[in-house]
Amino acid sequence: MADSLASQIITAIGGPENVRSLTHCATRLRFELVDASKVDQNSLEHMQGVLGAVPQSGDRFQVVIGGGVATVYENIMHLPEMAGVGGASASDDGQKSNADVKAEARSKARGKVAWLDSFFEYLSDSFRPILGVLLGASIIIALVNLLISLNVIPNDEVSAGWVFVKAIWKGVFYFLPIMVAYNASKKLKVDPWLGGAIMAMLMTPQFTGLMDAKTTTCVENAALGTKSCMANIFGLPMALSDYSGNVFVPLLMAAVLALVYHGLKRIIPESVQLVFVPFFCMIIVGALTAFIIGPIGVWVGNGLGVGLAWMNTHAPFIFAIIIPMLYPFLVPLGLHWPLNALMLMNIQTLGYDFIQGPMGVWNFACFGATAGVLFLAVRDKDKDMRQTALGALAAGLLGGVSEPSLYGIHLRYKLIYKRMLVGCGLGGVVIAILGWLFPSVTAAGQTVHGVTTTAFAFTSLLTIPVFNQMWVYAVSIAVSFLTSFLLIITFDYRTPEQKAEVLARAAANQKTAVSSVEAKGVAPAAATATATVAATTVVNAPVAGHVISLDETGDPVFASRALGEGVGIQPADSTVVAPVSGVLQTVAETGHAFGIKTDDGVEVLVHVGIDTVKMNGEGFDVKVKANEHVNAGDNLVVVDFDKVKEAGYSTTTLMTVLNTVAFASVTPKTGVDVKAGESVIDIQR
Repeated sequence: MADSLASQIITAIGGPENVRSLTHCATRLRFELVDASKVDQNSLEHMQGVLGAVPQSGDRFQVVIGGGVATVYENIMHLPEMAGVGGASASDDGQKSNADVKAEARSKARGKVAWLDSFFEYLSDSFRPILGVLLGASIIIALVNLLISLNVIPNDEVSAGWVFVKAIWKGVFYFLPIMVAYNASKKLKVDPWLGGAIMAMLMTPQFTGLMDAKTTTCVENAALGTKSCMANIFGLPMALSDYSGNVFVPLLMAAVLALVYHGLKRIIPESVQLVFVPFFCMIIVGALTAFIIGPIGVWVGNGLGVGLAWMNTHAPFIFAIIIPMLYPFLVPLGLHWPLNALMLMNIQTLGYDFIQGPMGVWNFACFGATAGVLFLAVRDKDKDMRQTALGALAAGLLGGVSEPSLYGIHLRYKLIYKRMLVGCGLGGVVIAILGWLFPSVTAAGQTVHGVTTTAFAFTSLLTIPVFNQMWVYAVSIAVSFLTSFLLIITFDYRTPEQKAEVLARAAANQKTAVSSVEAKGVAPAAATATATVAATTVVNAPVAGHVISLDETGDPVFASRALGEGVGIQPADSTVVAPVSGVLQTVAETGHAFGIKTDDGVEVLVHVGIDTVKMNGEGFDVKVKANEHVNAGDNLVVVDFDKVKEAGYSTTTLMTVLNTVAFASVTPKTGVDVKAGESVIDIQR
C-alpha cells in the first residue's frame, strides 16, 4: 500500500498517467482522467481519509475529502510522479477559487491596451503590500478620535502623551513615500532598498532644512495651505517641497530608476555591479528626483487634487453619487488604486480628503449584500456559504476590506450586483443631499460640501469617528447597508437551480443527522410528529408528453438525485402548467425554472429543458411572478420548443421533489404518455 494518502489516491485513480488534470473545491478533488474505467472506486471509498468517490459524466471523477482537501491536493501535486499535471482550485459548488474569480474579473480590463494594463498592475503592487499598516494606522486614528469625542482623553496636541500616540500612526503616513518606493522598485525588478534609499534622501532633515536656508525663496499657496520654495544648488534652481505622505513622486521615481538600473546592469561588468550600479543610480536618479521628478510629482498630485476638489465644490451632488456607483466595478478590475493615491494626496496637500465618504457608501452596500447572503445561508442551512459570508462580513465591518466579499461571493452570483448597486445609488443620494445641507468645516475653516476626513481610513465600523460630519456619514452608510441587505433577503441572490441544490443538500444533511439519532435509539420529536400523518400527495405533469426517468434525461445533476427524486417529460405541447398548488418561491428571469412550495410543505422544481438558461429567456413567455400563489393547472410559461431545438438544447422538462428526503417515499410513474395535469409522482408521508 502507498505510504501517504496522496499516493494512495493517485494509485486508486489509475496512476499519474491516467490524470489529465486535477483541481479541487472546498471539499472535493476533481479529476479529468484519460480513462475513467481504470479507477478503483471500491478502494477509494474504503480509504481512510476519503469520504466518498463519485463518478461524473465522461472521464471526470470526484474524490470527496472534506475540509482538508487543500492539503491533500498540495500533497498530490508535490508527488514526483505528478510533475507536469496542471491544476487549479474551485469553490465547493464547482465554481472557481477566489484567486481564479479575481483573475477572471481583472482580465476583463486587460488585453486591449497593454501599457495601461501594466500601469494599473504597477499601481496595485506598489500599494497592496502596505495595506496592513495603513489599516492599522487608520484604526488607531479612529480609536483616538472616538476617545476624544467621548472626552476620555483631551484634544491636546502639545502634551507628551498625545505626541507619542500621534507618532504611532503619523510615521506610517510620513514615511509612506519610502514604502511606496520600495514596493514600486520591487515590482520593476529593481533592488527595492535602492528605491527606498533614494526616496529617503528627499525626507532627511538636511534636505528639508534647505527650505530655511537664507538663499531659498518661498511662496505660500493659500488655496492648498502649502509652501513652495526655490533653492539655488550649484547655480541651478531646485523646487523644494514637503514630500512626506506623497505617493506620486515615488511612483515616478521608481519608473525612472528602473530604466537607469537595468541600463547600467547591461554595461557594467557583473563582477562590480554590486558597488557601481547602486553608486551611479543614487547619483543620477537622486539628482533627477530632486530637480525634476519630485517637482513634477508634486505638481501632478496637486493638480489632480485641486481638480477633484473643484468638482466636489461645484458639483457635489454628482460627485457623491458617481463615486459609490463606480467603485463596484473599479475594485474587481484593480482600477481603484489611482483614487486611493488621490485620497492620500488630498490629505497631504489639502489637509483633508472628500473621496472616502462616498467610497464608504459603496463599501457598506457591499457589506450589506454579504450580510443578506449570510442571513439566507443561515436560514437555508447552507454551511459552506455561512462560513464564507461570515468571514467576509467580519473582514468588511471590522477591517473595511471588500475583497473577501467580492471574490468569495459577489462575482460568483450575478444577481448580487443588481441588488447591491441599488444600495450604492441610494446611499450616494443620501450622502449627497445631507452633505449639501450640512457641509463640513475643515481645520483651516474652509466649508466643504460633503463628508471629509483628515486620515486615510479603511471604511469600516471602527473608522466612523474619523469622518467630519460623522452623523451624515453614519446615516448614509446605514442606508446603503440596509438597502442591499433587504434586497438580497427579499429577492435572493441565486438562480432557482442554485437555490434548489442548496436546499436539497441541507435536506440530505438533515436526513443523515436524523438517521444518526435514530440509530442510537432516540426518536426525534419531528419524526414522531410526522409519523402521525399518513397522507399521499400527488404531483401532476406540468406538460403533456412522454414520461421518462431522471436517469434517461442526460443531465448528470438531476440523474444523481441531488435535486430530489422526480421525472423527465419529453414535451408534446408548448404550455407548461403548475404541477401542484402553492406559492412560487422562485421564478427564473429566463423563464426556464420554477420552484413551488405547497401549503403542506412539498417543494417542487420544474425545469424546462436542459441548459436552457443559456437562451436568456428567448422563446420563453412567462405568465407568473415570484411569490405569487398558483393552483395546479395554472399556466407558468409558454415555450417555443422549436426555438429550443434550433439552439441545440434538449427540450426534456424535468420535475423533482426537492425535499424528497423529508418523505417516506417519492415514487415516479415513468414510461407512459400523459396530459398536463395527470399524476406522475406519488408522495407518501
